[in-house]
Amino acid sequence: MASISPAPLLKDELDIVIPTIRNLDFLEMWRPFFQPYHLIIVQDGDPSKTIKVPQGFDYELYNRNDINRILGPKASCISFKDSACRCFGYMVSKKKYIYTIDDDCFVAKDPSGNDINALEQHINNLLSPSTPFFFNTLYDPYRAGADFVRGYPFSLREGVPTAVSHGLWLNIPDYDAPTQLVKPLERNTRYVDAVMSIPKGTLFPMCGMNLAFNRELIGSAMYFGLMGDGQPIGRYDDMWAGWCTKVICDHLGWGVKTGLPYIWHSKASNPFVNLKKEYKGIYWQEELIPFFQSVNLPKDCTSVQKCYTELAKQVKEKLGKVDDYFNKLADAMVTWIEAWDELNPSGASKSAALPNDASK
Repeated sequence: MASISPAPLLKDELDIVIPTIRNLDFLEMWRPFFQPYHLIIVQDGDPSKTIKVPQGFDYELYNRNDINRILGPKASCISFKDSACRCFGYMVSKKKYIYTIDDDCFVAKDPSGNDINALEQHINNLLSPSTPFFFNTLYDPYRAGADFVRGYPFSLREGVPTAVSHGLWLNIPDYDAPTQLVKPLERNTRYVDAVMSIPKGTLFPMCGMNLAFNRELIGSAMYFGLMGDGQPIGRYDDMWAGWCTKVICDHLGWGVKTGLPYIWHSKASNPFVNLKKEYKGIYWQEELIPFFQSVNLPKDCTSVQKCYTELAKQVKEKLGKVDDYFNKLADAMVTWIEAWDELNPSGASKSAALPNDASK
């Protein structure tokens, strides 16, 4: 077993958000790492079903009835019958940081056979700066045993605040349905001991099953969209949030990291069910990616909420013609911000003084 520090990092400053439709037996495996922290469980599907949580965990649980009661008409922006409902947990949290994990994700082992404390690595990623403006060929220069390489500008070595830590998965890779269908037996066994800042101007496919972020900085942009029941698309919730978040982080001068930590993704979802959920998205993303690559946020967008509202406007203007779904999604993005501000009246998402190199 990995040694566990006696005082867990950020114990009172971090919530763990878990979307689920089943009993949370998987928490037993995570007990050494998760028990000191507060859990927010978002129950999807039938609200009359009882979800069992192992004893000894400090948690609050919200089902669809609770979401409707708390948000009223604005509950329409929270997806149903889709793990996108997890973002409700981000909204009701009062902590500075969030870690979210799926209930089919288990503790992985490093190459030496030690259990990986994924949460601790995410916290380390978030508490150290990012370097999105200039790539360091030794990856994360702030890790033990690494540094900035020769030729790295000294003026950029302080880095910028890290808003997002995106972790990876051993065993079942996060593939789309066509790739699952042609590679049904493929498993990820490669443990790459690296963390890197995703460069400014580069988008990435964010996966929500092993993800941490600074809620105070970027929480109000972590909206997982309209997916699942009654919607023409699924399995694009985390990626939509990732594209929106990355564009806003680039604009405000914050960083996004990817790499360690790994979790063990235990089971593959059905590729035929996935294809039905994804197939419109597979077409649409050929227009979505150029849209996000060309988004230009005005300089007066100095807070995440302002950026996100502006992004919603541009989604409606430019993607509404791709499909009417994007008009609905743009409206839901605005509703999400309104609901966020109601539940977080102090404006829990920070404004940023735009650095010179981030506003170009």
